[in-house]
Amino acid sequence: ENVFCATRPPGHHAEESTAMGFCFFNSAAIAAFHAKVSHKMERIAVVDFDVHHGNGTQHILETDSKMFYASSHQFPAYPGTGVSSEKGFFENVVNVPLMPGSGSKEFRSAYVEQILPRLKLFMPEIIIISAGFDAHVADPLAQLEVQTEDYRWVTRELMKIAYEFAEGRIVSILEGGYNLNALRESTQVHIEALMEKS
Repeated sequence: ENVFCATRPPGHHAEESTAMGFCFFNSAAIAAFHAKVSHKMERIAVVDFDVHHGNGTQHILETDSKMFYASSHQFPAYPGTGVSSEKGFFENVVNVPLMPGSGSKEFRSAYVEQILPRLKLFMPEIIIISAGFDAHVADPLAQLEVQTEDYRWVTRELMKIAYEFAEGRIVSILEGGYNLNALRESTQVHIEALMEKS
């Protein structure tokens, strides 16, 4: 029903014709268009919990009414995009910028109060996760202070919606993560959650 892609380099900063932010090819956007073109899906959602805003993914998807993009991310931080007023051409973008030091409570609230309700309204046929683990408290590139178990929690919440609307279909694609211990722990709980049944 779902899959985790242990990809490197990450992809969510790459725009349609521009590489940036360690990213050359936007794997999540490629997967979204593959779902649309090859599998004829009508409602494709990308949810991005990397600590940095996926400017490239938003840039590529926001002009397509069949696509939905949601991101929780630290702001201010690289690349400087992802303010809440960026809503896409079809109100198909949800950005939840979080202040440095926000931690678990604010991270989870971003999903409970904003991202998950909008994702349910979209009724996705597939959920593609941009699974960046650099929001972790031990990661050196940002200061969002998310805990390992927050990743298990958010994965389970996304799986509930996948089972409700998408027959459990999730494709999770590795994005950032720059402390190897934190990356290992976070990836482990994420995959354990993906392996659970509804």
